[in-house]
Amino acid sequence: MTSSAGQSKKRVCYYYDGDIGNYYYGQGHPMKPHRIRMAHNLILNYGLYRKMEIYRPHKATQEEMTKYHSDDYIRFLKSIRPDNMSEYNKQMQRFNVGEDCPVFDGLYEFCQLSAGGSVAGAVKLNKQATDIAINWGASGFCYVNDIVLAILELLKYHQRVLYIDIDIHHGDGVEEAFYTTDRVMTASFHKYGEYFPGTGDLRDIGAGKGKYYAVNFPLRDGIDDEAYEGIFKPLISKVIEMFQPSAIVLQCGADSLSGRSFRLL
Repeated sequence: MTSSAGQSKKRVCYYYDGDIGNYYYGQGHPMKPHRIRMAHNLILNYGLYRKMEIYRPHKATQEEMTKYHSDDYIRFLKSIRPDNMSEYNKQMQRFNVGEDCPVFDGLYEFCQLSAGGSVAGAVKLNKQATDIAINWGASGFCYVNDIVLAILELLKYHQRVLYIDIDIHHGDGVEEAFYTTDRVMTASFHKYGEYFPGTGDLRDIGAGKGKYYAVNFPLRDGIDDEAYEGIFKPLISKVIEMFQPSAIVLQCGADSLSGRSFRLL
């Protein structure tokens, strides 16, 4: 997340909790929170921590998470555990929890840490105490939409917020949350077709007041860095020029980076 106010030297704050790497989705699951700890160690060993302020995020409260999610859903996340799953069969089906989003030990605390870091970063930006806020938390196979919670916080002080999603999967959750408003513009670059979640058509542009405030750029397999840059830079430059956001939220899904060619997924 960043405030778009121009300064020569940007102030950066970074949220990380060492416990985030202890959570385990289960054998064979592609989501591996311990990779967040590995990335944090790289930041330490390369000395990047000297260029930012590091904070431990608070655990988001039920009240904070229900600013977007329903009370029933958050209570469900708080209550379910691997040893009582049989008592929640109906709720698991209702909330689509089970296979891609499994139940594991510490699930609720994991959600609290992820949401807490994003909300705290947004608060920091609103107070003009930083220019860039980074939450080293979970994304993808997620249970709580921490990005939506952060954008809702930013909207308290910012008239227009731009959301950019470079994950290989379409940013459907954030797009859906703000599909009918002109205060949030969403821009997603993603693999399209018979690929999860199957949304993000070029013709999906928003509705009502939000019409033309959703930008989708479906991509085919095998795109390289040069082609990606040739698409991304002019499109985002034009979006920023026309929309004039005062805050920008970037979702940096690593599955679309160089070396992770679409054709391999």
